[in-house]
Order: sequence, then structure tokens, then C-alpha cells
Amino acid sequence: MGKQQIRRVVTRLRRLWTLTRDSVKRRIIRVTNYLNRGLPLPPDKLIYLVLGSEDISWFLRSGELGVKSMQEILENKGLSLDEFEAILDFGCGVGRVMRHLHHINGPCLFGTDYNQDLIAWCHKNLKFADFRTNPLVGPLDYQDERFDFIYALSVFTHLSEPQQDFWIKELSRVIKPGGYLFLTVHGKEFYLPQILVEDRERFLQGELVVYGGEREGSNICTAFHPEEYVRRKMAKDLIIVDFVPQGAAGNPRQDVYLFQNPALSFAR
Repeated sequence: MGKQQIRRVVTRLRRLWTLTRDSVKRRIIRVTNYLNRGLPLPPDKLIYLVLGSEDISWFLRSGELGVKSMQEILENKGLSLDEFEAILDFGCGVGRVMRHLHHINGPCLFGTDYNQDLIAWCHKNLKFADFRTNPLVGPLDYQDERFDFIYALSVFTHLSEPQQDFWIKELSRVIKPGGYLFLTVHGKEFYLPQILVEDRERFLQGELVVYGGEREGSNICTAFHPEEYVRRKMAKDLIIVDFVPQGAAGNPRQDVYLFQNPALSFAR
């Protein structure tokens, strides 16, 4: 057997070992969660859809960190999750973040996503919240001014510009006057190197940069938001209460914006 063949065999064995090790880790986490009577865990294929990997440990940890970062940013503004009446997880996926809110007393919890398989799993397994599907572009199944807090973690990062325009308006419709919208985006400080060299100048000039727009709503579609664009375009009918560069702990290195709907009925 030649050296090249040996290298191939070694590479394959390493891959097999990694797959076996990761599979054992996932099984241990699932068994431990079951014995501890934790909330049900989604199947690996659904975790992969929302996370891009089957890493259950990071699925749980990232959701926990997502809630923690929301709590910290809200507390810095004298706000608290348990003081809201109705909370919406827009783009809830398979409940990565929502599962860590089940202990909160007070708010009614809602989740919505365009993927029917993810919502079906949430509806069956996370009984503490109301889950619904929404179209990729189209009205939400909620009345005007229904929520006083909406969060969208790494959602606008995967939408085309026309979709983003629509959803900012639609989310504003269902936020109560004085309510809040918490969202995360790919910003300048960490993500600039990921933008093609020929597109960096227009990003730095305040233009939105989107790749894979034909696959909007999926991880293939990736949007990069300069601060100037968010302030000028996305927040034109909203108030920016806080801006935290790289503040999204559960979606590492994404920027956080906390918007407030003006204390007037949304113009329709």
C-alpha cells in the first residue's frame, strides 16, 4: 500500500471516529435530558435545519445564551421579559430559544415560522406556547397590536431586501404602541471580512449586501447590515432604543438592535 493510499485510509478512519464520537455525545445528551425530565429534544434532522449542524449541545447552549443576552439588554433599559403580556418569537424554528422561556411567569408565549415541519414539532412537544405557520411573505395570523415584545434572532440575516421591508412593516403592525422589537443582524465589526472585496465599499457606504437572494428564507441567503442602513431604512418608523455591536450571545458576533414602536397606533 502506497503512502497516498495510507493517507486516504487514515483520513477515512478519522472521519469515522469523529462521526461515531459525535453520535455517542448526542445520544448521551438525549438520555440525560430524558432522565432529568427535560423538555423534548428535536430530532437531529430538524436541529440541522435551524443550526447547520446536529450539535445538540450547542443547540441547547445557544438558545440559553439567546435568552440571556435578551434579558441583559432589556435590563439595561429597565425592562424585563416577565413584565410583558405577550411575546412573539418570529422565526422560532424548532424552539431553540423559546424552550428556555417556559419557566417565565406572566407573558403569553407565541412562536411563528414558515417551515411547517418545524412548527408541527413545536406544536406537539412545546405545549407551553402557541405556535403557528406564516407565509414567506404575507400577513401574520395575529390581530393588530397583539404583542408588546417580539424577537427575531438571525432572521433578517436570511431575507432579501424586499422581504425585509415587508416584515419590518408587518411586525410593526402587530407590536403594541410602545412595544419592542429585538432583532439581530450581521454587522460590520465581525462580518466585514466575509463580504466580497468588490462589495465592501458599498457596504461601508451604508448599503445592504445580500448573497443568495434567490434562496431567501434559507441559510443560503445571507444579508449583511451596516448600521447606517438599519438606522435609515429599517428604523424609519421605529425608535432605536439600543444598539449593541456583537451583542447576540446565542448567535455569536451578530449585532443587536432594540426598537420601540412609537406610542401611537401604527399607521395603516
